[in-house]
Amino acid sequence: MKKISYILGALGFVFAMNSCGVTTPFIVTNNDLGEKVGTSSTICFFSGASQSSAAMAPTSGKTIFHGLMLNKNFGIVEAAENGGIEKIGAVDYKITSYVFFVKKEFIVAGE
Repeated sequence: MKKISYILGALGFVFAMNSCGVTTPFIVTNNDLGEKVGTSSTICFFSGASQSSAAMAPTSGKTIFHGLMLNKNFGIVEAAENGGIEKIGAVDYKITSYVFFVKKEFIVAGE
């Protein structure tokens, strides 16, 4: 009986650490991509991760910043500062869904 509880506990841990990630283009500019890359990430609780890229667009009237976020500076500006980027070439948006939380990340490329 003890072995069964260990096996069920291990399976529960594996299920809790399971994840699914999606990266989509967010913004593309006329600037060169350059060699610099910066990231900004946060952990979100009570957040819907299954949004289409149309729902993420600033003109859609919806916002991607909902739920309880742990990084108050999360955004494109922080990602550009972390990479030392002055001219942004492209921005990607990555969502990784875990069982109990969602990790959101902006990936900025530029010069």
